[in-house]
Amino acid sequence: MPLAVFILGLAIFAQGTSELMLAGLLPEMAADLGVSVPDAGLLISAFAIGMLVGAPVLAVVTLRWPRRTALLTFMLVFALTHVAGALTSSYGLLFATRVAGAVVYAGFWAVAASTAIGLVPPNARGRAMSILVGGLTVATLLGLSLGTVIGQHLGWRAAFWAVAALSTLAAVGVLATIPGGRPERENAPRITDELRSLLNPRLWLALATTSLATGALLVSFSYLSAMLVETTGMEAAWVPAILALYGVGATIGITIGGRTADTRPFPTLYAGIAGLVVTSALLALAAPVALLAVPLIVLLGAFGFFTNPTLNTRAFALAKDAPTMAAAMSVSAFNVGITVGPWLGGLAIAAGAGYPSVGWIGAVLGVAALGTVALSARTRREPVAAAHRAEAVPRA
Repeated sequence: MPLAVFILGLAIFAQGTSELMLAGLLPEMAADLGVSVPDAGLLISAFAIGMLVGAPVLAVVTLRWPRRTALLTFMLVFALTHVAGALTSSYGLLFATRVAGAVVYAGFWAVAASTAIGLVPPNARGRAMSILVGGLTVATLLGLSLGTVIGQHLGWRAAFWAVAALSTLAAVGVLATIPGGRPERENAPRITDELRSLLNPRLWLALATTSLATGALLVSFSYLSAMLVETTGMEAAWVPAILALYGVGATIGITIGGRTADTRPFPTLYAGIAGLVVTSALLALAAPVALLAVPLIVLLGAFGFFTNPTLNTRAFALAKDAPTMAAAMSVSAFNVGITVGPWLGGLAIAAGAGYPSVGWIGAVLGVAALGTVALSARTRREPVAAAHRAEAVPRA
């Protein structure tokens, strides 16, 4: 695997840490900025909105840029938004920097994914994407905890400075390892080709699978801490360790899933999403019992991330002539799930259904995701069957 792919994974780790760490810094940020904790929580929503919009927009804007130029621009702007965020005392300005940082992070995801795919042969795309997504997995495992520790001991601004420094370091790695120069004219991507790829209905089915599967995972993950304390009755001091176990499960899942994504995509999707459905339902039932809930949380991470490489590579397989737009739409689809899943869980909890209800919502979303996978498999077989029928017709 080329070193450049691992550098891109490091860059995703740096930016993904910023995406995740606010969950552990909200009380400190709210007190320092003079706002309520729910208002501080809107900074997380701002990041999700920025990513949802930024991926397709920047994918089109930078389509004919050299890959290295686009990646470096995104990384440096991302670092600068964190410098500005660390220096400001204005909630409004911090909100704006979160949106701007998320926009360029989404653009980086789109270009980095298409770059990683282009650096490896077709039979290694799943492994390349597992390394890229693995950067976010490591951010879940280490970045979230480290960002929270830094913020609690040195202040939330120190966590922002740390992300800026790590992003700058990753930018140096991109400069050193990603090939420069513009694509040759005959191989240069065209906006019309990229946009034409969006007319493929099978691509939209794949994107729907991504959104539903991501929502099925995030609806439970977003409320794990509160569930462990309020429903399971565990001490809050145990929560970071259990979240770390979730990260271990995610790492195992994405490692195995990266090896099967290229050769057995549909079995991987069926197995991973079905496992997520069963685990979510069992977690809803077993949440009050710690000895049952903790292993299920590990399995939640494993099954949830097992499908990630396949979900990413499916978009490229269905839009072979439009890798940048395929990556951008895939990023947006993930963020639809990241936004909608926790929102649905919040509605259920606010209605008095309790924290275990998020597991049932995750199971329902997972069943819907399985439906889109089955429909995708059927539409894949239909052209082959039609061709066979045509060959069977006797000719005069």
